[in-house]
Amino acid sequence: MSKATLVIMAAGIGSRFGGGIKQLAPVGPNGEIIMDYSIYDAIEAGFNKVVFVIRKDLEKDFKEVIGNRIEKQVETAYVYQELSDIPEAYKDKFSGRIKPWGTGQAILCCKDAVDSPFLVINADDYYGKSAYREAYTYLTSLANTGKIQACMVGFILENTLSDNGGVTRGLCMVDENDMLTGITETHNIEKDGKLAVVRDNGEKRMIDAGSQVSMNMWGLTPEFFAVLEAGFDAFLKETSPEDLKAEYLLPTIIGDLLEKKEIRVKVLKSEDQWFGVTYKEDRESVMDSVRSLIAAGLYPEKLYG
Repeated sequence: MSKATLVIMAAGIGSRFGGGIKQLAPVGPNGEIIMDYSIYDAIEAGFNKVVFVIRKDLEKDFKEVIGNRIEKQVETAYVYQELSDIPEAYKDKFSGRIKPWGTGQAILCCKDAVDSPFLVINADDYYGKSAYREAYTYLTSLANTGKIQACMVGFILENTLSDNGGVTRGLCMVDENDMLTGITETHNIEKDGKLAVVRDNGEKRMIDAGSQVSMNMWGLTPEFFAVLEAGFDAFLKETSPEDLKAEYLLPTIIGDLLEKKEIRVKVLKSEDQWFGVTYKEDRESVMDSVRSLIAAGLYPEKLYG
């Protein structure tokens, strides 16, 4: 079986563990968290390694909550996303910074732990089984084209909305060959009956609920680390030290590469229902969804033994 790695971005889960951290809130009948189901689906699809991107100060607690359990199922590695993990030349420039550097840096941290095609996911999102199967098939059958290749699993917007408030989604432009041509980050998308709307200053703008959106599920190859490294250096050079919120974000990086025609991104479609805990009120509906999936036979009552 071909090698492929699952990379889980979990460095943003905060320093306080327990019921207050949405990524670690139990949603399954035996205390399983959303990450358990993601990893189960990835292993079932063929992924043979899991890399957790965490903060170093959370390692002990993180292993107790999930890591020790997963290490018994699949090869597991930990990498650490730290604010200070930037080239020496920029450390004085950003000495006042307290906010992490974003998803681009999170993936760059994995460069010494990943040597096969890899799939990136958020720690607190449930993506569904078909997403992992589609991504694994794509990543393990890539032919060399001389251009950086990637994939993105696209979800139907209406399958990703919350009943409890607005969400941010990357609306995707896709050509007739299912290739990504652009992404528009769109904030505060709400459910309005069967419709999706954005409210700007009291104005209501309709969005096609059948649009494809990015949920930060990207398939990449190890060649991408060199692109990230060069891009991060340029980002740090251009960013003002006063801009304390600037982030090096994966969708922006890929959008820029698309504009320069330096990357080809295949959009893989998933009809599955995405769910996640954007608001604390979402947890109850996530637990209901998990119960329904177990009742339908998609998961065993107890995931691991």
